[in-house]
Amino acid sequence: ETAPLTSKKDVSDCNEGEDCKGNGLLVRNPKSALRLVEDGNKVHPSQGDKGEAAQISNGYSGVQSSVPCNGMGEVEDAQCTAPAATTTTTTTTSTTCGAEGQQQLKELEDRETWSKKIDFLLSVIGYAVDLGNVWRFPYICYQNGGGAFLIPYTIMAIFGGIPLFYMELALGQYHRNGCISIWRKICPIFKGIGFAICIIDLYVASYYNTIMAWAFYYLVSSFTAELPWTSCTNAWNTGNCTNYFSKDNVSWSLHSISPAEEFYTRQVLQVHRSNGLDDLGGISWQLTLCLLLIFTIVYFSIWKGVKTSGKVVWVTATFPYIILFILLVRGATLPGAWRGVLYYLKPDWQKLLATEVWVDAAAQIFFSLGPGFGVLLAYASYNKFHNNCYQDALVTSTVNCVTSFVSGFVIFTVLGYMAEMRNEDVSEVAKDTGPSLLFITYAEAIANMPASTFFAIIFFLMLLTLGLDSTFAGLEGVITGVLDEFPHVWSKRRELFVLGLTIICFLASLATLTFGGAYVVKLFEEYATGPAVLTVVFLEAIAVAWFYGITQFCNDVKEMLGFTPGWYWRVCWAAISPMFLLFVTCSFLSNPPELRLFDYNYPYWTTVVGYCIGTSSIICIPVYMVYRLIITPGTLKERILKSITPETATEIPFGDIRMNAV
Repeated sequence: ETAPLTSKKDVSDCNEGEDCKGNGLLVRNPKSALRLVEDGNKVHPSQGDKGEAAQISNGYSGVQSSVPCNGMGEVEDAQCTAPAATTTTTTTTSTTCGAEGQQQLKELEDRETWSKKIDFLLSVIGYAVDLGNVWRFPYICYQNGGGAFLIPYTIMAIFGGIPLFYMELALGQYHRNGCISIWRKICPIFKGIGFAICIIDLYVASYYNTIMAWAFYYLVSSFTAELPWTSCTNAWNTGNCTNYFSKDNVSWSLHSISPAEEFYTRQVLQVHRSNGLDDLGGISWQLTLCLLLIFTIVYFSIWKGVKTSGKVVWVTATFPYIILFILLVRGATLPGAWRGVLYYLKPDWQKLLATEVWVDAAAQIFFSLGPGFGVLLAYASYNKFHNNCYQDALVTSTVNCVTSFVSGFVIFTVLGYMAEMRNEDVSEVAKDTGPSLLFITYAEAIANMPASTFFAIIFFLMLLTLGLDSTFAGLEGVITGVLDEFPHVWSKRRELFVLGLTIICFLASLATLTFGGAYVVKLFEEYATGPAVLTVVFLEAIAVAWFYGITQFCNDVKEMLGFTPGWYWRVCWAAISPMFLLFVTCSFLSNPPELRLFDYNYPYWTTVVGYCIGTSSIICIPVYMVYRLIITPGTLKERILKSITPETATEIPFGDIRMNAV
């Protein structure tokens, strides 16, 4: 017998004295033929037995219900099961019954969503486009063959970065959960991935915001008629300080140090007061105040959820593009700018034969798009169910890659100008890497332009806005993950939880605020996130493609978008993307970076410490696997099968009702 499902009233709730068999199973295809199937005489397999039992005809596997049928929380003799005489298999239904089921539906309907689609797009773009787009891509590009580097970069983006980006957006939007609880609906034994992601995000928050504190210090110092890093007459300058922009004829020697470099190292960081990682020295109170203000801005931007952060990113995500355009036009008009552009784009085709170039291309596109930090899962979980996340993935990833490419022109036009002023090759000027490229080389070039104060202010404001929305995103990944995992504890106390989280991140950042804090930042940047995130996303891709199943995942995408991903996406998710991640991870582990910052060579023991920091997050994955197998009843085979089988239903919206699916 079948009855049309036309309204909420047709979904039978197990009221007192009623049997649940009328609830039946919901047809998977949400079309006009949607029916509520009553099948009281048949017995359907539970999730744990679906591998041995026949497949349910409508595509939905049963979900074992723990809700009593009387809606009162009491266990009665008449449970939501079919007659035991039919078979020994436990009967389950996919429709949650009783008061608890109604509460679950209410919580799902009350889940916050983005006010506008553009809020989501700007948030994702703001997260993906960060400080690394401005300093890391231009440096890696000219180091690995200039224009020729764009070939491996594009290939790695098409077959590795974008498919993983799309996969995370689709997972988050379909299952509508954060990075921890989502694994109950995919493959429970991999739930440790969620905890690992949260730890990695906390590591990032402990050092990434310190770089913004440096930028904020520069911003405050820029509100002067003469920028403080233009002369050698300051208290922090040494005898080696050489200002080759002065009107006097100045010769540049091997021991010469620019005033911009001394301002950065001796006034902002004060690294000369530290002997290295084994003697970090005291805490800089100026940087501490800067970081405190940054965390205050972060807290009041994310404390209410995506409806407030979605409005803040209208400024933090769009402002950098305005400034980049202004700096691009200014840089193109500088003398010698063409030398920098030529050096940036001149192809060296021999470089394409080197393995390191392909490793750098894969690493750059991966860390630029940013899967594996739980952010894409969190942001997409606040989307409407039928939002076109496929289009979003293509648009945001394209914007990110184009921004990286354009940033190269912004940087190298100025480097060409610097080479012209120094009468040196661009390769000699472009030796600085990482933050030094921004805080020394670029800052020095700005200081010697007309209207230098104006350009310094907008440049460091741009760095702040680039970093802020990435911080919003990283913390939102942790917040959404924890709130979805422990809703009864934190769902009504979001503001309190966010306050505690920001305080923890601030206290964890104190080590990076010391006189040797720059050494700590470098160590965390290289070891705490790189290999750990690569491992996390590799296991995530394996869990989704090989355990949850490509077919099931593609069916989920079809539920949302109305079309099934093609063979290209299937092949990338199942094989190419995992191989891409394994390739980068193995390359990193086989050739760990030799760390050096300024004149300080990191001792060998710091490599051991770095690997311990990286391992401290991913260790959650095997630990949870063992824990899961221990607490699951049954034989070893039964435990494994239950641990890799989704245990929680996913609610699929259809009009004014929601269907449970696995």
